[in-house]
Amino acid sequence: MTDINFIRKLSNLNNNVQQGYSARHNENVNSAFKNLLSEKLNNNTENEVVFSKHANERIKERNIDVSADVTDKLNEAAEQAKDKGLKNVLVMIDNQAFIISTMNNKVITAVNSNELKENIFTNIDGAVIK
Repeated sequence: MTDINFIRKLSNLNNNVQQGYSARHNENVNSAFKNLLSEKLNNNTENEVVFSKHANERIKERNIDVSADVTDKLNEAAEQAKDKGLKNVLVMIDNQAFIISTMNNKVITAVNSNELKENIFTNIDGAVIK
């Protein structure tokens, strides 16, 4: 004859073990997610500029060279502008113009030297010449 209480205890023990594993597994997943999120946020605090879709299109159609040196200068200019409290800034680098939103470190548009002539830049609150 089987003791029903013994079976219930085994059943509860099995459920507790599975729940304990599940809880530990979820904690590990949550911890891994938190670490990954934190790492991504820390990488973004390096203040690297990103290019909007519009800026990428303009860079391609206007054959603008965006080398590592230009990107470094854009990062420096964005940081300098942000330190001065500027939100939308014109950055001039080697006869090329870039408009950067310092709020989200995003290059909004780019203009090459051929299209700089007779051009008016609006909705900017500062300029950085590199």
